[in-house]
Amino acid sequence: MMQIRKDDPAAPHVAALLAHHLAELRGHMAEFAFALDATGLSAPEVTFWTGWREESLVGFVALKQLDPRHGEVKSMRAAPEARGTGVGRALLTHVITTARARGYDRLSLETGTAELHRPAVTLYRSAGFTSCDPFGDYEPSPHNQFLTLIL
Repeated sequence: MMQIRKDDPAAPHVAALLAHHLAELRGHMAEFAFALDATGLSAPEVTFWTGWREESLVGFVALKQLDPRHGEVKSMRAAPEARGTGVGRALLTHVITTARARGYDRLSLETGTAELHRPAVTLYRSAGFTSCDPFGDYEPSPHNQFLTLIL
């Protein structure tokens, strides 16, 4: 069983997993990595949650409000030791449920095209996300893909 808590992305218990997340993405995508750091994840339009199994941090996710009817999934990450255990699905389900409760019509995300992104894209597609054009301030590139879910 996993507990999902609203949390502070600048909290010390988040630092190592967030640093791992950013380093991995920037290592593969360079200037096309748009993952937010703790400052970006602390913005007023962003809600950040952590996932826990007992006393172990097993993942995090954020939801950014783009406008009153449109949200963006940001920085979803399962801890390396928790991959393949349902953490990503639980976090994504939490974000989708929250987006619906907020009255959003659509939930979108940007992710990479590298092999390391394949499990996440498979998860997103299994939840009903489909390919879409870039949204917000994103520009298309061979390193990025865009998905959306009509709520």
